[in-house]
Amino acid sequence: MYRFGPFVLDGGSYRLARDGEPIALSPKIIDLLLYLAARPSTLVSKDELFKALWPDVAVTDNALTQAISELRQALGDDPAKPKYVQTVARRGYRFIAAVEAVAASPAFPSHAPDEAAHATLGVAVLDFDNVSGDASLGWLSSGIAETVTNDLRAATLRVIDRVRVVEAVGRVGRDLPALRSALNIDLAVVGSFQRAGDRLRMTGRVVEAASGETKADAKADGALEQVFELQDRIVAQLSNALGTAKAAPPQSRHRETSSLEAYQAFTEGRVRLESLDSARVAGAIADFERAIALDPRYAAAHVGLANARFWLYEMSRARNQPDGALLARAVDHVRRAIELDRDFAEAHATLAFLLVSAGRSAEALAAARRAVSIDPGYWGHQFRLAHAAWGDERLNALARAVELYPDFPFVHFEAAMVHIARGTLDRAESVLREGTIVQDRQADLKQRYPAKGLHWLLGLVRLARGDAAEALLEFDREIACGPGQLYAPEFAMNAHDGAGYAHLHTGDPTDAAARFRRALELFPDHAKSLVGLGAALAADGDVSGAEAAFAKAVAAIDALRKGGRMGEATLAEALHHAVRGREDAAIACLQTLFDRAETAFSGWTIPVEPLLHDLRAKPAFHPTLTRLAERAR
Repeated sequence: MYRFGPFVLDGGSYRLARDGEPIALSPKIIDLLLYLAARPSTLVSKDELFKALWPDVAVTDNALTQAISELRQALGDDPAKPKYVQTVARRGYRFIAAVEAVAASPAFPSHAPDEAAHATLGVAVLDFDNVSGDASLGWLSSGIAETVTNDLRAATLRVIDRVRVVEAVGRVGRDLPALRSALNIDLAVVGSFQRAGDRLRMTGRVVEAASGETKADAKADGALEQVFELQDRIVAQLSNALGTAKAAPPQSRHRETSSLEAYQAFTEGRVRLESLDSARVAGAIADFERAIALDPRYAAAHVGLANARFWLYEMSRARNQPDGALLARAVDHVRRAIELDRDFAEAHATLAFLLVSAGRSAEALAAARRAVSIDPGYWGHQFRLAHAAWGDERLNALARAVELYPDFPFVHFEAAMVHIARGTLDRAESVLREGTIVQDRQADLKQRYPAKGLHWLLGLVRLARGDAAEALLEFDREIACGPGQLYAPEFAMNAHDGAGYAHLHTGDPTDAAARFRRALELFPDHAKSLVGLGAALAADGDVSGAEAAFAKAVAAIDALRKGGRMGEATLAEALHHAVRGREDAAIACLQTLFDRAETAFSGWTIPVEPLLHDLRAKPAFHPTLTRLAERAR
């Protein structure tokens, strides 16, 4: 951020404000101002500006002259007596105002450093090598690494989550110095296993990441059926060598299994599910069911099955009446896991995630807090606490999650929800831009937990701030992310809706209607898409078409209510009232949303809902925004 005169220029949110009031500028002019403000008193040549602002694009001098003119107009600067931008004839421009560089506020709350945590050695466990090349045991590579990771995490070590390790290896390979830099680790656990007939030999080494020096090693040899005991022996030997064995609490055997076949089925199901590929969910369910059939007391398999059925439910979420039976069965599975093992943190965290979708906020928050109290060092538990919480508690949990897993983009989406509800759109935009950078950087990698929705939400924020052109770009970027993963079709629908709103904003109802129809091709009965289509057709003079769309929207809203989704029905009804010019009814509807909210964050999109844009100037609407912001503290 840069402060000069009465202006503050925020590069993170692409905003220029004068005395706290935002000034509408195109991204190109913001780029120009950022480039000049970062080099105060320095003569910047025209050629340098052309390369910085229009790389690889041939433009005339007039483009730069026009950009400088727009910037001066925004700053109220007189070229004859400049306070900010000075022209140096035939050479370039100089920013002549005194500039103060200011650190932008962080995306997430900062925490005092934990000296004990920083003193603890960071360890990454790599997949074990299948030396014998036995394809039937290929699943053991990740299975052993997962088990060793979980057991070492119970000791006094800062163990990197398996998801992050797999992603880092995908980027930089198994080169230890490169992994040390990517993961901030001190040590790596590398190992192998080899089958000889019905016997299995397992070896493991703790290696110093900087030097490659072996700090500890372990060996275990036994029958293939003893794979669990062999893993325990490897962990015990490594822990003894590292001096951490006494810190490891006893693990409940109910979360594990004594059946090799059940273990294999569980491991294969977990890998399928973590891909978040919708086409692999059915296979994951079959894997977990097979594991439970082999060992009904296998708590981890019950949690896996709960997660898999929940993802199926989530795939139906955008329908007006999602498959509630799937959600109920998922809750039953995870409660069974807790019956088997009441200290199983993953089971409590999963229960929290499911209960949020069931609208049972208080229970969800209690379950999430229980998971974190048992195992505070796992990013997934912190993220699920954030998902169940709201306001500052959510932001604090997200801060801890992102410290543990910096490359998880969706934390930025969940943080932006809070900032949007508070009405601080500049903070929301800054957080979302950071998230899209992380997401887009991962686009060509096989990420286990890719994010969807960031570009869509950034587009809504840009549209709420009056930039329809950039909003359209963000909506199309969301659609271009592809349809294959969970949530992708839902966010593609949202992005088509967003594009429809943007076209309405620019006075192009025909293109708006086309985009709403694209959204309805994905989810034919989506209430908000139907309301948007009705608004576009009405603006285009198609009265009968508009009335037909509105009638379908009313039916869809009724279906939402019958499906138990009262919050979404209420918001859609408010949008319908607003579009039809019933502003008082829309505001009254939104107030009831807070009176009977399903979750603490119900209505968080209100400040960026395009169809509520005209209400923002109404004094009667301000209490709604104030009430929403207060709930997000």
